[in-house]
Amino acid sequence: MAQEEVKEAKVSSEESLNPSTVVIEMARSSTALSPPAPSWFTPKRLLVIFCVINLINYVDRGAIASNGVNGSRRTCSKSGTCSSGSGIQGDFNLNNFEDGVLSSAFMVGLLVACPIFASLAKSVNPFRLIGVGLSVWTVAVVGCGFSFNFWTITICRMLVGVGEASFISLAAPFIDDNAPVAKKTLWLGIFYMCIPTGYALGYVYGGLIGGHFNWRFAFFGEAILMLPFAVLGFVMKPLQLRGFAPAESKKALTSIETAALEVQDADISVVKGSMKSSKSKCVFIDLNQFSRFMIDMKELLHEKVYVVNVLGYIAYNFVIGAYSYWGPKAGYNIYNMSNADMIFGGVTIVCGIVGTIAGGYVLDFINSTISNAFKLLSAVTFVGAIFCFSAFCFKSMYAFLAFFAIGELLVFATQAPVNYVCLHCVKPSLRPISMAMSTVAIHIFGDVPSSPLVGVLQDHIDNWRKTALILTSILFPAAVIWFIGIFLHGVDRFEESEHPQVTAVDRCNTTPLLNGKAAGTAETVAEP
Repeated sequence: MAQEEVKEAKVSSEESLNPSTVVIEMARSSTALSPPAPSWFTPKRLLVIFCVINLINYVDRGAIASNGVNGSRRTCSKSGTCSSGSGIQGDFNLNNFEDGVLSSAFMVGLLVACPIFASLAKSVNPFRLIGVGLSVWTVAVVGCGFSFNFWTITICRMLVGVGEASFISLAAPFIDDNAPVAKKTLWLGIFYMCIPTGYALGYVYGGLIGGHFNWRFAFFGEAILMLPFAVLGFVMKPLQLRGFAPAESKKALTSIETAALEVQDADISVVKGSMKSSKSKCVFIDLNQFSRFMIDMKELLHEKVYVVNVLGYIAYNFVIGAYSYWGPKAGYNIYNMSNADMIFGGVTIVCGIVGTIAGGYVLDFINSTISNAFKLLSAVTFVGAIFCFSAFCFKSMYAFLAFFAIGELLVFATQAPVNYVCLHCVKPSLRPISMAMSTVAIHIFGDVPSSPLVGVLQDHIDNWRKTALILTSILFPAAVIWFIGIFLHGVDRFEESEHPQVTAVDRCNTTPLLNGKAAGTAETVAEP
């Protein structure tokens, strides 16, 4: 009996020294004894936070497009009299192509960073990623205010895109998860309402600041507004994202056990204290993440509903992007609007708010399905294109504003349905990468090339009315593409269940999606 007790004590002592056993036991005890406290960030509060961040982002885009900030280029008359110009274009002596490039520069950073942030969200707390990104955004916007030539402000605009990418692919999935079932599309509509509203406020804000002070102060003001949210990103506790198991759940605990057992079986040298093998395995994390990214991309490209939806969105965004940047300037030149920033800003605010929310409400009312979303997308885009095209045919400014307002109201109704399709045609764990790649596609093929191309077209034909009509006609192909989506077999995969697993290769990357006490304790104990 004494020998058996000695053996049991020895085994117990060896198990207590086993790192994987310590990880499991501490995770169990902390999960059982320390239930997670409810987060202060309720779904409604989270929606408000995301909406304000989104609004500030688009205020920045609207401000740089406003006549007050963007200004006008230097000109010389035949008599030899020259004007110094105003705003960014005047200070840096930019032609229309360079001015268009400036509007699209931030997209470069956004396109590069968006897939990276979406992939990192699987292993790193997404709200910390948002904090990092918004900090970069704030510093970059300040840099825009201190820029001294075309290249410095262009580089700063690229960094602005990096900051925006930190939350753009994560906000919509969080909202979709936590919205009431009967109001999902309406909540998405409220979030995407911030796009036209932000642009419009940016026109007004940029016009006021640039007209009364200096265009540089517009960027400094934006940085002050965003700074509290950058700090908040480092301190807030996130809600659960569908498709990813929280650290406090039994699934997470099972994953920890599975990973610990795989470590024990696959890499004995770690238990013995050899660091060489574990370091070599950590090298494969990047390859493993890249492999998972490519698998996700392959699955997205095989989803016909997703591809058709994004193709229509690209054509749509090509027009909207150019509208947002060149709209005030076109209105000023075609209809001699002395206060084009205020007029375009006011029309866009009203139409953006009403149209975007109405699109979400209507889709909820007729039953939120992928087929109904495509019907709504094709109908409102086609009719909206007719009104916008007709508006630029009128010589009367008042007739133009009436028709253009109706057209904008209809066109903005697409925001909630198009993103609803992106979120619901893929399985839950693919939604962040789905939103990220949708964002990449609509920008790299849509509004990134549209602004400089419209600038080149205007330089060539020197007629803003013809340029606007050519641009508006591209809305008709967008309506046709979305019409094709009606006949595709779209399956809503929102309720599709998944079981996330942790493999041996992932053990070097154990930062939880949620900052749970169990996961935090496990990490602390596992560290030597």
